[in-house]
Amino acid sequence: MSTLPRLGISVGDLAGIGPEIIYKTLLDARLLKYCTPVVYGTATVLFDDFPADKQQSAPLTFRQVRSAADIDPGKPNAVTCWDEDYTLTPGQPSEASGRAARESLLAASRDLKAGLLDGLVTAPISKENTQSDEFRYPGHTEFLTSFFEAPESLMLLASEDLRVATATGHMALKDVPGRLTRELLLAKLRILLKSLKGDFGIDKPRVAVLGLNPHAGENGLLGSEEADVVTPVIQQLLSEGHLVYGPFPADGYFGTAQFRSFDATLALYHDQGLIPFKTIAFERGVNFTAGLPVIRTSPDHGTAYGLAGQFKADETSFREAVYMACDLIRQRQKYAGLKPLVPGPAPRGGRME
Repeated sequence: MSTLPRLGISVGDLAGIGPEIIYKTLLDARLLKYCTPVVYGTATVLFDDFPADKQQSAPLTFRQVRSAADIDPGKPNAVTCWDEDYTLTPGQPSEASGRAARESLLAASRDLKAGLLDGLVTAPISKENTQSDEFRYPGHTEFLTSFFEAPESLMLLASEDLRVATATGHMALKDVPGRLTRELLLAKLRILLKSLKGDFGIDKPRVAVLGLNPHAGENGLLGSEEADVVTPVIQQLLSEGHLVYGPFPADGYFGTAQFRSFDATLALYHDQGLIPFKTIAFERGVNFTAGLPVIRTSPDHGTAYGLAGQFKADETSFREAVYMACDLIRQRQKYAGLKPLVPGPAPRGGRME
């Protein structure tokens, strides 16, 4: 049991559904067969108001510690990140809930960098509410890329039968064409190809690249980015022996389920990839940050303030993020020639049986 991966969990915005989906996920004690969960936040503040699962033989309890070095393997743990008694109102983000989200994320990230954790699962934050003089990032992805000093990273949304990455992330749509250079696109595709091999165990991945403009530019009639940027990069990677194809018009590509012929799809901007992904795989989708030296996953949804405090939030995506983190840790260790910590692939499609 002591060899299981230590999985850090940041709590997200406390005014949202983060604590609830964490609680519901950890209620299933069978998760402890695959990892040792370490929640970053005071357990009594986070979970005391939630009802117990009547099907549980024992209530959910945590070992509350001051340092991840003191966690108890094989049991739920909580690392104290703050001593304040926060007064929180569900569904109403505040300076306090934003500060707690930052402190939880920073503490978990520091422990991950120090080797006290083997992976990180992040609950949703409010990008606006989390900002401070010390934290100026559009989201988790940008912060973790900077914190772990990665030259580039890649937002990769994944489910059982669909993987969609985005070449550009959290930026205004008007800024995308200027950001989309050959160098950037090539870097993103190399990260994607490497991740599909090392993290997902696909020996010869097939990747599709979408066009930026309607109808993938219609041979220059509707834009030149496909001819100037996208096609030359695809041709370069094909000449190197990689199976990269496109550019495909995004509407027809998803409308005809052409994505099923590929191991992953690279969209060129945020909504081009996330709208079809969430339409197809919203409940079980997971956000994975490829290109980092560490494993980080998250659910593919936000804080859902409108659901907070009602105990009606669906924890499926968060639970899948935990499962996927375990699988990715196992696969990355296997790819590196190490003995995997995780005993086998985590189950998919619902609670563990």
